[in-house]
Amino acid sequence: MSKERARRREAREAQLEAERAVRRRRAARRERRRALVRRLTPRLRRGRTGRLRRHTRGERAAIVLLTGAALAGIWTLVDDLALRLALVVLLLLVLPAIVVIALDRRT
Repeated sequence: MSKERARRREAREAQLEAERAVRRRRAARRERRRALVRRLTPRLRRGRTGRLRRHTRGERAAIVLLTGAALAGIWTLVDDLALRLALVVLLLLVLPAIVVIALDRRT
């Protein structure tokens, strides 16, 4: 009877060891795949990089909305087409300076 139990226990342990080996192989393969994907995908730079990241989302929304309001005002209040176009071009040229003067935090 004890020999039979020992044989069954040995079979169970062998099966458990085989399952553990399969799990280890799968985990190792998954880690290799993740490492490969990490190597191949470009890294995103976190933090404030680029020109648009200099302002918060609210500030960018205010810039867009106020510029849109100014454009709408130009198109509704000015009758001459040439003057409209000149004012729109002037607004777009002066807009970066206005944004820097109004929202610059370096001072």
